[in-house]
Amino acid sequence: MKNAIEVRNLTKHYKNFSLDHISFDVPSGSIVGLVGENGAGKSTTLKAILNLIYPEEGTIKIFGKENTEDSLTRNQEIGVVFDECMFPGDMKLEQVGKMLSCIYANWDQRAFDMYQQKFRLPLDKCIKDFSRGMKMKTSIAGALSHNAKLLILDEATSGLDPMVRDEILDIFLDFIQDEEHSVLVSTHIISDLEKIADYITFIHDGKIHFSESKDELIYKYGIVRCNEKEYKNLEDKHIAGVKRNSFGYEVLVDNKPELEKRAHSFVIDKAGIEDIMLFMTKGELQ
Repeated sequence: MKNAIEVRNLTKHYKNFSLDHISFDVPSGSIVGLVGENGAGKSTTLKAILNLIYPEEGTIKIFGKENTEDSLTRNQEIGVVFDECMFPGDMKLEQVGKMLSCIYANWDQRAFDMYQQKFRLPLDKCIKDFSRGMKMKTSIAGALSHNAKLLILDEATSGLDPMVRDEILDIFLDFIQDEEHSVLVSTHIISDLEKIADYITFIHDGKIHFSESKDELIYKYGIVRCNEKEYKNLEDKHIAGVKRNSFGYEVLVDNKPELEKRAHSFVIDKAGIEDIMLFMTKGELQ
């Protein structure tokens, strides 16, 4: 499988924060969710991919080429949505369309008009008078209207009501039906990723804790609820996090299918993506 994005040993130092040799891929034809708390390094990673900041170490490849090579041509094939609308506030949608048609060689005005109607975006208001949700939908419409092969999205569904979010998520799923299309989306709305993501990359304190298939994560991780004796019988190598409470132990394990085959008395619950993240960051790591 080809990769739309390859990040290897990416390192960037700031006064109070560092990206620490992070590596992950965005396979072609897939949606990869980049998750982590505020300040974990998500936006820094996206900015490095887009050449908005320059790392001290590591390499980034987009469509098989270094992201510093032929960037003008490559940028024609990337649709970007940041967490804030980047269009001038005094513009109206018609002016936004005209501006983007001068930037993108493959600008599709009919597609932009279609999204304007689909998202019910007003034609008679300036961008500065749009709600946050309307601004985000305008950014998404622009990103989807120039025949991009790769979408890079930073909190793209933030500020949208649940019905509109579902509509946007369906659009992303339609986008990757073309196997040459890919999506890298940073978000704190884990439920969105559980609906659409093929892979989850979890970054915490500037380090990648895991980057795996979403289905594989849900399949192999589980939460064991047990007493102290049962806890001590668990293999350390399969313990990813522990929470102690007055009733005993809650333990995140990465061998749920194996444990389910054994005749133990403890309960093994399914672990969602958010559960895995919280255990790994808030629990007692082994």
